[in-house]
Amino acid sequence: MKSGRTLVSLAQELERQLHSKKDLIVPSQLVHHSTGDDGQTHIIVNEAGNPVRYGVTPLARRQLADKLKIPHAYFERMREEQPVLLDRNVNIWLQSEDDRRMLRTLDGQVRAVLSDRYRRLDNFDLAESVLPILQQLPDVRFESVELTETRMYLKCITSRLTYEMAPGDVVQAGVVISNSEVGQGTLSVQPLLYRLVCRNGLIAADRSLRKTHVGRSLGTEMDDAQGLQVYQDDTLRADDKAFFLKVRDVVQAAVSEASFRQTAQKLQKTLNIPLVGDPVKTVEVLAQRYTLNDVERSGVLRHLITEGELSGYGLVNAVTHYSQEIDDYDRATEFEALGGKLIELGTAEWKGLAEAI
Repeated sequence: MKSGRTLVSLAQELERQLHSKKDLIVPSQLVHHSTGDDGQTHIIVNEAGNPVRYGVTPLARRQLADKLKIPHAYFERMREEQPVLLDRNVNIWLQSEDDRRMLRTLDGQVRAVLSDRYRRLDNFDLAESVLPILQQLPDVRFESVELTETRMYLKCITSRLTYEMAPGDVVQAGVVISNSEVGQGTLSVQPLLYRLVCRNGLIAADRSLRKTHVGRSLGTEMDDAQGLQVYQDDTLRADDKAFFLKVRDVVQAAVSEASFRQTAQKLQKTLNIPLVGDPVKTVEVLAQRYTLNDVERSGVLRHLITEGELSGYGLVNAVTHYSQEIDDYDRATEFEALGGKLIELGTAEWKGLAEAI
Protein backbone atom coordinates (compact mmCIF):
# COMPACT_ATOMS: atom_id res chain seq x y z
CA MET A 1 0.00 0.00 0.00
CA LYS A 2 1.21 3.48 -0.83
CA SER A 3 2.64 5.18 2.25
CA GLY A 4 1.29 8.56 3.29
CA ARG A 5 1.85 10.98 6.14
CA THR A 6 1.52 10.38 9.87
CA LEU A 7 -1.80 10.77 11.61
CA VAL A 8 -0.35 13.67 13.62
CA SER A 9 0.77 15.40 10.43
CA LEU A 10 -2.68 14.93 8.93
CA ALA A 11 -4.37 16.43 11.99
CA GLN A 12 -2.01 19.40 12.00
CA GLU A 13 -2.62 20.16 8.32
CA LEU A 14 -6.39 19.83 8.69
CA GLU A 15 -6.27 22.27 11.60
CA ARG A 16 -4.13 24.70 9.61
CA GLN A 17 -6.44 24.56 6.61
CA LEU A 18 -9.47 25.09 8.83
CA HIS A 19 -8.22 28.58 9.63
CA SER A 20 -6.97 29.38 6.13
CA LYS A 21 -9.93 28.49 3.92
CA LYS A 22 -12.99 30.47 2.97
CA ASP A 23 -15.99 29.76 0.78
CA LEU A 24 -17.79 32.37 -1.31
CA ILE A 25 -21.18 32.10 -2.97
CA VAL A 26 -20.97 34.85 -5.55
CA PRO A 27 -22.92 35.97 -8.64
CA SER A 28 -20.87 35.53 -11.79
CA GLN A 29 -21.16 39.27 -12.50
CA LEU A 30 -19.09 40.02 -9.37
CA VAL A 31 -16.20 37.87 -10.59
CA HIS A 32 -13.41 39.24 -12.82
CA HIS A 33 -10.66 37.16 -14.43
CA SER A 34 -7.12 38.48 -14.90
CA THR A 35 -4.08 36.83 -16.49
CA GLY A 36 -0.53 38.12 -16.13
CA ASP A 37 2.18 38.07 -18.77
CA ASP A 38 3.69 35.09 -16.95
CA GLY A 39 0.50 33.08 -17.49
CA GLN A 40 -0.56 33.23 -13.84
CA THR A 41 -4.32 33.68 -13.52
CA HIS A 42 -6.24 35.49 -10.82
CA ILE A 43 -9.88 35.84 -9.88
CA ILE A 44 -10.94 39.18 -8.46
CA VAL A 45 -14.12 39.12 -6.39
CA ASN A 46 -16.09 42.19 -5.40
CA GLU A 47 -16.61 41.52 -1.69
CA ALA A 48 -18.86 44.20 -0.17
CA GLY A 49 -17.48 46.80 -2.57
CA ASN A 50 -13.89 45.80 -1.93
CA PRO A 51 -12.09 43.93 -4.76
CA VAL A 52 -10.19 40.93 -3.37
CA ARG A 53 -7.61 39.17 -5.54
CA TYR A 54 -7.12 35.38 -5.43
CA GLY A 55 -4.71 33.09 -7.24
CA VAL A 56 -6.19 30.18 -9.16
CA THR A 57 -5.06 26.55 -8.96
CA PRO A 58 -4.82 24.39 -12.11
CA LEU A 59 -7.89 22.40 -11.00
CA ALA A 60 -9.94 25.57 -10.50
CA ARG A 61 -8.87 26.78 -13.96
CA ARG A 62 -10.11 23.55 -15.47
CA GLN A 63 -13.40 23.81 -13.59
CA LEU A 64 -13.87 27.43 -14.65
CA ALA A 65 -13.27 26.50 -18.27
CA ASP A 66 -15.80 23.68 -17.96
CA LYS A 67 -18.42 25.93 -16.34
CA LEU A 68 -18.05 28.46 -19.18
CA LYS A 69 -17.99 25.71 -21.84
CA ILE A 70 -14.53 26.73 -23.03
CA PRO A 71 -12.50 23.66 -24.10
CA HIS A 72 -9.71 23.25 -21.58
CA ALA A 73 -6.98 22.84 -24.19
CA TYR A 74 -8.07 26.12 -25.82
CA PHE A 75 -8.28 27.81 -22.40
CA GLU A 76 -4.69 26.79 -21.67
CA ARG A 77 -3.46 27.85 -25.10
CA MET A 78 -4.94 31.31 -24.61
CA ARG A 79 -3.46 31.50 -21.12
CA GLU A 80 0.02 30.75 -22.42
CA GLU A 81 -0.08 32.61 -25.74
CA GLN A 82 -2.92 35.15 -25.69
CA PRO A 83 -3.71 36.14 -22.08
CA VAL A 84 -5.66 39.25 -23.15
CA LEU A 85 -7.87 37.10 -25.37
CA LEU A 86 -8.40 34.66 -22.51
CA ASP A 87 -9.50 37.39 -20.10
CA ARG A 88 -11.83 38.88 -22.70
CA ASN A 89 -13.47 35.49 -23.31
CA VAL A 90 -13.83 34.58 -19.65
CA ASN A 91 -15.09 37.97 -18.50
CA ILE A 92 -17.64 38.32 -21.28
CA TRP A 93 -19.12 34.93 -20.42
CA LEU A 94 -19.06 35.66 -16.68
CA GLN A 95 -20.86 38.96 -17.19
CA SER A 96 -23.47 37.36 -19.43
CA GLU A 97 -24.51 34.74 -16.86
CA ASP A 98 -27.01 35.29 -14.05
CA ASP A 99 -26.12 32.33 -11.87
CA ARG A 100 -24.02 31.99 -8.75
CA ARG A 101 -20.80 30.06 -8.18
CA MET A 102 -19.24 28.57 -5.09
CA LEU A 103 -15.59 29.58 -4.95
CA ARG A 104 -13.64 27.51 -2.45
CA THR A 105 -10.45 29.26 -1.38
CA LEU A 106 -7.42 28.15 0.60
CA ASP A 107 -4.24 30.10 1.37
CA GLY A 108 -5.42 32.98 -0.80
CA GLN A 109 -6.08 30.81 -3.85
CA VAL A 110 -9.30 29.70 -5.51
CA ARG A 111 -8.94 25.93 -5.36
CA ALA A 112 -12.38 25.03 -6.79
CA VAL A 113 -15.09 26.64 -8.91
CA LEU A 114 -18.34 24.80 -8.19
CA SER A 115 -22.10 25.08 -8.45
CA ASP A 116 -23.98 26.89 -5.70
CA ARG A 117 -25.69 23.52 -5.16
CA TYR A 118 -22.39 21.94 -4.11
CA ARG A 119 -22.85 20.28 -0.72
CA ARG A 120 -19.88 20.77 1.55
CA LEU A 121 -18.64 17.69 3.40
CA ASP A 122 -15.36 18.98 4.74
CA ASN A 123 -12.30 16.95 5.67
CA PHE A 124 -11.90 18.47 9.15
CA ASP A 125 -15.48 17.63 10.09
CA LEU A 126 -15.20 14.15 8.59
CA ALA A 127 -11.96 13.39 10.43
CA GLU A 128 -13.35 14.77 13.68
CA SER A 129 -16.34 12.44 13.37
CA VAL A 130 -14.81 9.24 12.03
CA LEU A 131 -11.37 9.04 13.67
CA PRO A 132 -12.90 8.11 17.05
CA ILE A 133 -15.01 5.48 15.26
CA LEU A 134 -11.97 4.01 13.52
CA GLN A 135 -9.91 4.04 16.71
CA GLN A 136 -12.54 1.84 18.38
CA LEU A 137 -12.00 -0.98 15.86
CA PRO A 138 -10.27 -3.99 17.46
CA ASP A 139 -6.47 -4.03 17.03
CA VAL A 140 -6.69 -1.17 14.54
CA ARG A 141 -3.73 0.49 12.90
CA PHE A 142 -3.72 3.41 10.50
CA GLU A 143 -1.75 1.89 7.65
CA SER A 144 -1.85 4.92 5.35
CA VAL A 145 -3.41 8.39 5.62
CA GLU A 146 -2.92 11.28 3.24
CA LEU A 147 -4.23 14.69 2.29
CA THR A 148 -3.63 15.51 -1.37
CA GLU A 149 -4.66 18.59 -3.32
CA THR A 150 -7.94 16.91 -4.22
CA ARG A 151 -8.75 14.25 -1.59
CA MET A 152 -8.30 13.02 1.96
CA TYR A 153 -7.73 9.31 2.62
CA LEU A 154 -7.96 7.27 5.82
CA LYS A 155 -6.88 3.64 5.36
CA CYS A 156 -7.11 1.41 8.43
CA ILE A 157 -6.39 -2.27 9.04
CA THR A 158 -7.57 -4.54 11.83
CA SER A 159 -5.44 -7.61 12.50
CA ARG A 160 -8.38 -9.25 14.28
CA LEU A 161 -9.79 -10.57 10.97
CA THR A 162 -7.51 -12.66 8.77
CA TYR A 163 -7.96 -15.03 5.83
CA GLU A 164 -5.39 -17.36 4.27
CA MET A 165 -5.38 -17.17 0.47
CA ALA A 166 -2.82 -19.97 0.26
CA PRO A 167 -0.39 -21.45 2.80
CA GLY A 168 1.52 -18.51 4.30
CA ASP A 169 -0.34 -15.92 2.22
CA VAL A 170 -2.60 -14.01 4.62
CA VAL A 171 -4.83 -10.98 4.14
CA GLN A 172 -6.33 -8.77 6.83
CA ALA A 173 -9.53 -6.73 6.90
CA GLY A 174 -9.59 -2.97 6.59
CA VAL A 175 -11.55 0.06 5.53
CA VAL A 176 -10.77 3.14 3.45
CA ILE A 177 -12.59 6.44 3.84
CA SER A 178 -12.03 9.12 1.21
CA ASN A 179 -13.46 12.55 0.52
CA SER A 180 -12.94 15.49 -1.82
CA GLU A 181 -13.63 19.09 -0.88
CA VAL A 182 -13.08 20.35 -4.43
CA GLY A 183 -15.55 18.39 -6.53
CA GLN A 184 -13.28 15.46 -7.39
CA GLY A 185 -15.33 12.63 -5.94
CA THR A 186 -17.90 11.54 -3.41
CA LEU A 187 -17.38 10.84 0.25
CA SER A 188 -17.01 7.06 0.33
CA VAL A 189 -16.48 4.22 2.79
CA GLN A 190 -15.19 0.97 1.27
CA PRO A 191 -13.84 -2.37 2.52
CA LEU A 192 -10.11 -2.95 2.15
CA LEU A 193 -8.02 -6.12 1.94
CA TYR A 194 -4.41 -5.91 3.10
CA ARG A 195 -1.99 -8.63 1.95
CA LEU A 196 0.75 -9.10 4.54
CA VAL A 197 3.38 -10.72 2.33
CA CYS A 198 3.81 -7.66 0.12
CA ARG A 199 1.82 -4.90 1.89
CA ASN A 200 -0.65 -4.71 -1.00
CA GLY A 201 -3.94 -2.92 -0.47
CA LEU A 202 -7.05 -3.83 -2.45
CA ILE A 203 -10.14 -1.62 -2.24
CA ALA A 204 -13.34 -3.60 -2.71
CA ALA A 205 -15.77 -2.31 -5.31
CA ASP A 206 -18.91 -3.52 -3.54
CA ARG A 207 -20.72 -2.80 -0.25
CA SER A 208 -19.58 0.83 -0.28
CA LEU A 209 -21.23 3.95 1.05
CA ARG A 210 -21.13 7.06 -1.11
CA LYS A 211 -22.39 10.54 -0.33
CA THR A 212 -22.57 13.00 -3.19
CA HIS A 213 -21.80 16.68 -2.76
CA VAL A 214 -25.09 17.92 -4.18
CA GLY A 215 -27.75 19.81 -2.27
CA ARG A 216 -30.25 22.61 -2.58
CA SER A 217 -29.12 25.89 -4.05
CA LEU A 218 -27.44 28.10 -1.49
CA GLY A 219 -28.31 31.17 -3.51
CA THR A 220 -31.82 31.26 -2.04
CA GLU A 221 -30.39 32.00 1.40
CA MET A 222 -28.63 35.23 0.43
CA ASP A 223 -30.07 38.62 1.10
CA ASP A 224 -27.10 40.94 1.58
CA ALA A 225 -26.91 44.06 -0.55
CA GLN A 226 -23.86 42.95 -2.47
CA GLY A 227 -25.38 39.60 -3.48
CA LEU A 228 -22.36 37.75 -2.09
CA GLN A 229 -22.16 35.39 0.87
CA VAL A 230 -19.03 34.35 2.73
CA TYR A 231 -19.45 31.02 4.53
CA GLN A 232 -17.22 30.40 7.49
CA ASP A 233 -16.23 26.84 8.25
CA ASP A 234 -18.79 26.25 11.00
CA THR A 235 -21.84 27.46 9.05
CA LEU A 236 -23.05 24.15 7.61
CA ARG A 237 -21.21 21.75 9.89
CA ALA A 238 -24.29 20.84 11.91
CA ASP A 239 -26.08 19.64 8.78
CA ASP A 240 -23.46 16.95 8.26
CA LYS A 241 -23.55 15.42 11.74
CA ALA A 242 -26.51 13.16 10.96
CA PHE A 243 -24.72 11.75 7.93
CA PHE A 244 -21.46 11.24 9.78
CA LEU A 245 -23.32 9.15 12.33
CA LYS A 246 -24.26 6.74 9.53
CA VAL A 247 -20.58 6.27 8.76
CA ARG A 248 -20.14 4.37 12.03
CA ASP A 249 -22.49 1.60 10.94
CA VAL A 250 -20.95 1.38 7.49
CA VAL A 251 -17.41 1.19 8.90
CA GLN A 252 -18.46 -1.63 11.20
CA ALA A 253 -20.12 -3.46 8.30
CA ALA A 254 -17.03 -3.03 6.12
CA VAL A 255 -14.86 -4.85 8.66
CA SER A 256 -17.45 -7.41 9.72
CA GLU A 257 -16.43 -11.03 9.38
CA ALA A 258 -19.15 -11.75 6.81
CA SER A 259 -18.20 -8.85 4.56
CA PHE A 260 -14.49 -9.56 4.89
CA ARG A 261 -14.80 -13.25 4.08
CA GLN A 262 -16.98 -12.52 1.07
CA THR A 263 -14.40 -10.15 -0.42
CA ALA A 264 -11.48 -12.41 0.49
CA GLN A 265 -13.13 -15.40 -1.19
CA LYS A 266 -13.65 -13.39 -4.38
CA LEU A 267 -9.92 -12.69 -4.41
CA GLN A 268 -9.11 -16.32 -3.64
CA LYS A 269 -11.15 -17.52 -6.63
CA THR A 270 -8.76 -15.70 -8.97
CA LEU A 271 -6.12 -18.30 -8.01
CA ASN A 272 -8.04 -20.69 -10.23
CA ILE A 273 -7.83 -18.49 -13.34
CA PRO A 274 -4.64 -19.46 -15.23
CA LEU A 275 -3.17 -16.92 -17.63
CA VAL A 276 -2.79 -19.27 -20.58
CA GLY A 277 -2.11 -16.60 -23.20
CA ASP A 278 0.78 -14.19 -23.61
CA PRO A 279 1.37 -12.26 -20.36
CA VAL A 280 2.48 -9.23 -22.37
CA LYS A 281 -0.79 -9.25 -24.28
CA THR A 282 -2.75 -9.81 -21.08
CA VAL A 283 -1.32 -6.62 -19.59
CA GLU A 284 -1.88 -4.77 -22.88
CA VAL A 285 -5.57 -5.71 -22.77
CA LEU A 286 -5.69 -4.61 -19.13
CA ALA A 287 -4.05 -1.30 -20.03
CA GLN A 288 -6.49 -0.64 -22.86
CA ARG A 289 -9.52 -1.59 -20.79
CA TYR A 290 -8.60 0.56 -17.78
CA THR A 291 -6.58 3.36 -19.45
CA LEU A 292 -3.10 2.66 -18.11
CA ASN A 293 -0.25 4.64 -19.64
CA ASP A 294 2.94 3.01 -20.97
CA VAL A 295 4.89 3.42 -17.73
CA GLU A 296 2.06 1.89 -15.71
CA ARG A 297 1.62 -0.97 -18.17
CA SER A 298 5.34 -1.77 -17.98
CA GLY A 299 5.29 -1.63 -14.19
CA VAL A 300 2.37 -4.04 -13.89
CA LEU A 301 3.99 -6.43 -16.37
CA ARG A 302 7.28 -6.32 -14.44
CA HIS A 303 5.54 -7.29 -11.21
CA LEU A 304 3.54 -10.03 -12.92
CA ILE A 305 6.68 -11.62 -14.39
CA THR A 306 8.89 -11.07 -11.34
CA GLU A 307 6.41 -12.53 -8.89
CA GLY A 308 5.89 -15.53 -11.20
CA GLU A 309 2.20 -16.08 -10.44
CA LEU A 310 0.64 -16.41 -13.91
CA SER A 311 -2.98 -16.43 -12.78
CA GLY A 312 -5.76 -13.97 -12.19
CA TYR A 313 -4.49 -13.74 -8.61
CA GLY A 314 -1.04 -12.86 -9.85
CA LEU A 315 -2.44 -10.16 -12.13
CA VAL A 316 -4.50 -8.62 -9.32
CA ASN A 317 -1.46 -8.54 -7.05
CA ALA A 318 0.76 -7.15 -9.81
CA VAL A 319 -1.68 -4.24 -10.12
CA THR A 320 -1.94 -3.55 -6.40
CA HIS A 321 1.79 -4.08 -5.78
CA TYR A 322 2.71 -1.63 -8.53
CA SER A 323 0.59 1.03 -6.79
CA GLN A 324 3.34 1.34 -4.17
CA GLU A 325 5.71 2.70 -6.82
CA ILE A 326 3.42 5.45 -8.09
CA ASP A 327 4.43 8.91 -6.87
CA ASP A 328 0.93 10.39 -7.07
CA TYR A 329 -1.09 9.17 -4.07
CA ASP A 330 -4.44 9.66 -5.83
CA ARG A 331 -3.33 7.56 -8.77
CA ALA A 332 -1.84 4.91 -6.48
CA THR A 333 -5.22 4.62 -4.76
CA GLU A 334 -6.89 4.18 -8.15
CA PHE A 335 -4.68 1.12 -8.70
CA GLU A 336 -5.75 -0.30 -5.33
CA ALA A 337 -9.35 0.19 -6.46
CA LEU A 338 -8.53 -1.42 -9.82
CA GLY A 339 -7.58 -4.57 -7.91
CA GLY A 340 -11.08 -4.50 -6.42
CA LYS A 341 -12.64 -4.14 -9.85
CA LEU A 342 -10.72 -7.14 -11.16
CA ILE A 343 -12.04 -9.55 -8.52
CA GLU A 344 -15.57 -8.58 -9.58
CA LEU A 345 -15.04 -9.55 -13.25
CA GLY A 346 -17.23 -12.23 -14.76
CA THR A 347 -16.02 -15.32 -16.59
CA ALA A 348 -16.20 -13.76 -20.06
CA GLU A 349 -14.25 -10.68 -18.99
CA TRP A 350 -11.53 -12.79 -17.37
CA LYS A 351 -11.38 -14.95 -20.50
CA GLY A 352 -10.42 -11.89 -22.56
CA LEU A 353 -7.52 -11.20 -20.19
CA ALA A 354 -6.39 -14.76 -19.50
CA GLU A 355 -6.34 -15.93 -23.13
CA ALA A 356 -4.93 -12.81 -24.78
CA ILE A 357 -2.46 -13.65 -27.55
